[in-house]
Amino acid sequence: MEKGLWDGAYMRILLNGKWHVVLEDGTTGQMDLPGTLDENGIGHRDVGANQWHPDAVLGNAAGEIDKDAPIATRFTRRHTYEGEARISRKITVPDYGTDRLFVLAERARALRLLVDGEVCAVFRQGTLSTPYIFELTGAAPGEHEFTFLSDNSYPGMPKAAICYSSAATDETQTNWNGILGECSMYTRPQNFIDSLRVYPRALKKEEKNKAGGYVLDVCVVLAPGAKKVYKDAKIILQSEALAAGELEDTQTLTEIIGYSGEGLAEAGTDKEENPKTMEIWFRDLPLRENVKLWDEDEGNLYEMAVTLDNGMSAEDKGGSTAECRTRFGIRSFGDNGSGRLALNGRAIFLRGEANCAEYPETGHPPMTIPEWKEMLLKYRSYGINFVRFHSHCEPEAAFAAADELGMLLQPELSHWDPKDAFGTEESYRYYRAELVDLLKTYANHPSFVMLTLGNELQAQDEGRERMRELVRTAKRMDPTRLYANGSNAFYGEEGCDPESDFYTSQSCKDVVIRGTFSGMRGYLNENYPSADRTYDEAMAEIRKEYQKPVFSFEVGQFEVLPDFEELESFHGISDPVNLKLIKKRVEERGLLPTWEKYVEATGELSRLAYREEIEAAMRTRELSGISLLGLQDFPGQGTALVGMMNSHMEPKPYPFARPERFREFFTESRIFVKMPRYTYEEGEHLTAEVEVANFGKESITGELGWTLGYRDCAVNSGRGELRCDRADRQKNCPPGTYTSLGRLDIPLEVKGVSAALILTVSIGDCTSTYPVWVYQKTSPECPKNVYETRVFDEQTRAVLQNGGRVYLSPDADKESLPYSIKTQFTTDFWSVGTFTDQEGGMGQLIDTEHPILKEFPTDFHTDWQWWIMATKRAVVLPHPMKTIITEMDSYAFLRPMAQLIEFRCLKGKVLLSTMELHKSQQYPEARALQTAIYEYLSGEDFEPSEEIAEEELSMLVQS
Repeated sequence: MEKGLWDGAYMRILLNGKWHVVLEDGTTGQMDLPGTLDENGIGHRDVGANQWHPDAVLGNAAGEIDKDAPIATRFTRRHTYEGEARISRKITVPDYGTDRLFVLAERARALRLLVDGEVCAVFRQGTLSTPYIFELTGAAPGEHEFTFLSDNSYPGMPKAAICYSSAATDETQTNWNGILGECSMYTRPQNFIDSLRVYPRALKKEEKNKAGGYVLDVCVVLAPGAKKVYKDAKIILQSEALAAGELEDTQTLTEIIGYSGEGLAEAGTDKEENPKTMEIWFRDLPLRENVKLWDEDEGNLYEMAVTLDNGMSAEDKGGSTAECRTRFGIRSFGDNGSGRLALNGRAIFLRGEANCAEYPETGHPPMTIPEWKEMLLKYRSYGINFVRFHSHCEPEAAFAAADELGMLLQPELSHWDPKDAFGTEESYRYYRAELVDLLKTYANHPSFVMLTLGNELQAQDEGRERMRELVRTAKRMDPTRLYANGSNAFYGEEGCDPESDFYTSQSCKDVVIRGTFSGMRGYLNENYPSADRTYDEAMAEIRKEYQKPVFSFEVGQFEVLPDFEELESFHGISDPVNLKLIKKRVEERGLLPTWEKYVEATGELSRLAYREEIEAAMRTRELSGISLLGLQDFPGQGTALVGMMNSHMEPKPYPFARPERFREFFTESRIFVKMPRYTYEEGEHLTAEVEVANFGKESITGELGWTLGYRDCAVNSGRGELRCDRADRQKNCPPGTYTSLGRLDIPLEVKGVSAALILTVSIGDCTSTYPVWVYQKTSPECPKNVYETRVFDEQTRAVLQNGGRVYLSPDADKESLPYSIKTQFTTDFWSVGTFTDQEGGMGQLIDTEHPILKEFPTDFHTDWQWWIMATKRAVVLPHPMKTIITEMDSYAFLRPMAQLIEFRCLKGKVLLSTMELHKSQQYPEARALQTAIYEYLSGEDFEPSEEIAEEELSMLVQS
């Protein structure tokens, strides 16, 4: 039974409960509203028909679908359906007198409403991002059949661009069909306030950090369709934030304008019918002195109520009073005049995450504020202050939760078209309507600070002009936010759009502003590591043509091998067939007993790479932020498990995924020690400039202090602190600035041993740590009882046949190692299913118990000291074998691979290294490892347990 609620003097009936469903093919069933067909078990088998991404260049659009094969690239929907669903139920319409009657569907696809078979009038045309409202005024009291026609094939809408977007892709949210959130029938008086929009505005640039520097512009929207607007009617505004407390419209509704600029009926006219929306503006409203600004982590909100008094006596049937309430926040957001993003006049740094609408249990977004607060607090626990809704807009509850928490949001249109965005009239018409309605619907949310027209859009001539026009439209409608033509528009190849308020991309023409790309391109895998990398040169090039704020796009995408514990969490609409297939392959390869160590090693390396990406961006003075992809696993696009959290947004059960570990470097203020390298030789000095980036709200004050001590890792030569010091003068680091703290010059003395150290620097409450490796001086020489060779030739065979010891260290190229892959420092990028131009290496798994490493400080996973060795090659073994350094492989292949392995062959013993140490002796870490290898080979511990046939070895290494 419907539940009746009364909104003041007016009625609201929730239409929750069982509804009858008929699909186009005749399938019938019962479903609960609110809800989707998937959640109610209605639909057909998912055969993977909805393929991701229209760009055939990526290899995802070619070939026929094998409908009998399991879906290996994304989660499988337990039920799927695309088309029109007739959702019907008998509803009793109560006596609503002279009021008007409406039906609200908070979130839907393409939606129509029939009452007794007749199409209802649309009061507010919804979109994928905004509610639908139908008007039923005139329907007689009594029982009627209500039928929602819900269509997720999007007739008359740009289906392809919608279904590639995160609003409807089966790769994440799913192309669900149904109605979500509030579904209700309600009444309003003949004349009522349709909506109330509150726009805070800073009067002077220098007063954006003071509430006294703001005024409010308030738009009261009267509903269309009123029979009369009376001369003596009045509107009353009330808010504790207003200096006056209460304001009446003193012009008796004569200041009535519409966004279109067309003349509308004024209050003084006797026009009987007024179908157009009427907007009444109250401008330059002063605020009381002690109001609080909405800010990052500070959800300071106020309420405003507006009352429409028709001015008629109670005896008059038309007389009524209608009220509308909203919450709002007072803040400014924009360019600080120097090309940096600023909140309330204070320069900030966006610490962003791309939310791609992954909801594996429901296939749709949460619709309540508590659910969204829980999600946003998880983001915050990892250091996030800004969430981008990738090619979609989340519901009202998301904005309301972000308002309360002080979280910044960037919604986007439900649009991903990397070929011909806005190229058709159908596309332009729909997305213009979505933009306009989105800006009005979410206008009062201070968390809503930016918007783009979609993800990675590309357009042709007419589409380009339409993009520009939509940006202009948004600016005219609401100048309290920033707008851009797209996120990574044109893949950055065409540079910055001069009309956009900000630029977010991976690159700008030929310069890049992130460290890793597909094909393992980028400095993390191409340049020897340091802690002083910036994008200053890139920003200097960008500044030649664009002076507005810039931040980077979809940074990271470092994959982590799958954690199979998540399989126990699937109880809803998704079947993780892709994860089950991976687990089956892992079991078949015999890897399951040690799999958790593989997951942990890839996770630690992923976290390390994310840190470098984040700090390089934050060290760049002209860059306003970074947007990651991402902290949450992405279940589709080949299965892109890039997160610290799984697809259920739960931290993975490993130390690398603990929120506090990520938050160590993803925070508002950081001390940067700009070390030119991480590895040193004993007796050298660590010299580096020290700088503070403070994007908090308060100054950081204190003395710079530092300590150098032994690092806690699996193999190390000591424990405790080695040296410490503290500057003798105070430094002040104001908010929104970079402050130099001087230069460190630390002698590195570790008493004739190699050591892994940790450098800790601090000022005030701000602390940063950096790994440092110091190696003893050495000039490695091959022992006389060891034969070192680059090839597996006759001489090598002879040595082995005579029971000799061989150090087989070929050049790291395909010719020398025909059965090998090119390795890189980081784990692979996104997924090999999406980007096939990568070989699949996932980093090193190091046997720290092996005696060869007893004098070489290391942990079980790749770290910076391994960079020069990790970026060579790994041999693909003929069968699984015990290794010293395993090169982990993508779950797509799971090949047994090694960079350092020992075995018996013929009558002798072999140590095979693919790390090309002989060409890297200018690096202290390579000299130290070479020395460790030589000492091991010549000693009594060199007793390999594995064995390999001569024929197998001859295949692995060139003769």
